[in-house]
Amino acid sequence: MKRAANTRTHATHGNVLDDLGFSPEEATALKFKAELYQAVLKIAKKYSQKELQRILAEPQPRVSELLNGKIANKSVDKLLYYAGRLGIEAKARFVQTQTTIRDASITWPERRVSVKEQRPKEGSVNDLPTEVTGF
Repeated sequence: MKRAANTRTHATHGNVLDDLGFSPEEATALKFKAELYQAVLKIAKKYSQKELQRILAEPQPRVSELLNGKIANKSVDKLLYYAGRLGIEAKARFVQTQTTIRDASITWPERRVSVKEQRPKEGSVNDLPTEVTGF
């Protein structure tokens, strides 16, 4: 039986990495790597494989893997190296998401500071409640 072309087979919750069961930490790392790869690929496609071999100082099989999306064996460091060789200035953006602040304690000489877990309030992420003691 054929299904209609526009029939949904799976409803996502907005983030495919969450839907696939990755932890938030793994999802963040994978998303960063994917965005970095996309930036490298955008510039790399302007060159032939022979030119990329010279620019990236990599043999043809590695260049082919890069151009064909086989980046599972490529580290973020290697992708950053490629970005630099291609003249891409890499900039990272860090934004705090709404997560639970975990119990933590920091020991300073002659001081002990502890942070107790509290859930963020609805609304602004910048207004995360924390209780700091020890000052």
